[in-house]
Amino acid sequence: MTDDQPVFIVDGSRTPCLRALGVPGPFAAADLALGAARPLIARQPFAPTELNEVILGCIMPSPDEANIARVVSLRLGCGDRVPAWTVQRNCGSGMQAIDCGARNIAAGRADLVLAGGTESMSHAPLLFSPLMATWLGNLNAARDLPGRLRVLARFRPALLKPVIALLRGLTDPVCGLNMGQTAEVVARRFDITRAAMDEFAVRSHLRLAKAQTQGRLPEMETIYDTDGNAYASDTGVRPDSSVEKLARLKPAFDREFGRVTAGNSSQITDGAAWVILASGRAVNKHRLPVMARIVDCEWAGLKPEQMGLGPVHAMTPILQRRGLKPGDVDYWELNEAFAAQVLGCLAAWTDVKYCSEELGLPSVMGEIELERLNVDGGAIALGHPVGTSGARIVLHLCHVLARNNAKRGMASLCIGGGQGGAMLIERD
Repeated sequence: MTDDQPVFIVDGSRTPCLRALGVPGPFAAADLALGAARPLIARQPFAPTELNEVILGCIMPSPDEANIARVVSLRLGCGDRVPAWTVQRNCGSGMQAIDCGARNIAAGRADLVLAGGTESMSHAPLLFSPLMATWLGNLNAARDLPGRLRVLARFRPALLKPVIALLRGLTDPVCGLNMGQTAEVVARRFDITRAAMDEFAVRSHLRLAKAQTQGRLPEMETIYDTDGNAYASDTGVRPDSSVEKLARLKPAFDREFGRVTAGNSSQITDGAAWVILASGRAVNKHRLPVMARIVDCEWAGLKPEQMGLGPVHAMTPILQRRGLKPGDVDYWELNEAFAAQVLGCLAAWTDVKYCSEELGLPSVMGEIELERLNVDGGAIALGHPVGTSGARIVLHLCHVLARNNAKRGMASLCIGGGQGGAMLIERD
């Protein structure tokens, strides 16, 4: 971001994160986005038609949600003239939306942008295989009854075996590993024990439970389904979580030698989050409160099989550009795709070899204090709706800084496919 065109986060909201229960949840992705956006826009001193654009991250919109950002924008009342577009950078999509909006404001092309992410993972589709699609195509192309009968005779029940889009989407098509297997790679690289992962997972649940009890999630909006049921809190949290309970779980991705389990991994979840970005002109014109200023953002790439280490590759250049050390950052939000992945990032910054060979540093970057990391829990406890998480962690970090009267925070996350994203924000 340029100093002469600062970009401010002035407000934001999110839905509860609703744990998937094996069947489609009560909300489609667009409904979740609307549930978070309507109360957010309703409390603003400007009309939704005054937005310059709407940008939304989403990985798996339904067939009825093509360019889901535009669908949400129109349903939200932004009007025909407000452009809206959807971004897709896997786990980083929500943060990518914020970065795109911030860059347009910094360049003087926009003053007010609604940016965020949404995902209804429970609605991930079941697909026909290419063989079944071919059979259906041949059936449709048959011109007469004898031709149709010949195609029907080639039908086999095995053709009906579905392709589970969610499982395919969580598997890297280049290295062939699913995301849990990449977490196992990171765990082995830094010799992260099963006990350490389980302890981290328990900490996440207990911190979120405490945050809920103490009202530390002011960004949350209650949402209502078509039957009038209310959803007011994250449903994946386990306040009674313990290392002893997690120790009973079997490895999920390497049955014989694995350390990564369902208990120390993020949950399959539905949810949405937004922030409103504003220029200095818009802040002054509408007298908007400022939550934080976006200082810098970075995207990085690395080997897909080690994608969990992406945050250190994205955060390091930001700190170098700004002349900062880890101790200069007051609070951190590092998305908890897996406990192994977060612990791997912490280990990487204190590993001489990794810092030298992978990050090009003359010495170790340094430690991140656990007491300043994910202070209200993270995705292990509340879930990781893929397109949403990048926006959620930026928004919550704003509230953490305000609550603690702190100045500087870093939000970061690993990204499937071998990438990392990070955003540095500050309060004046």
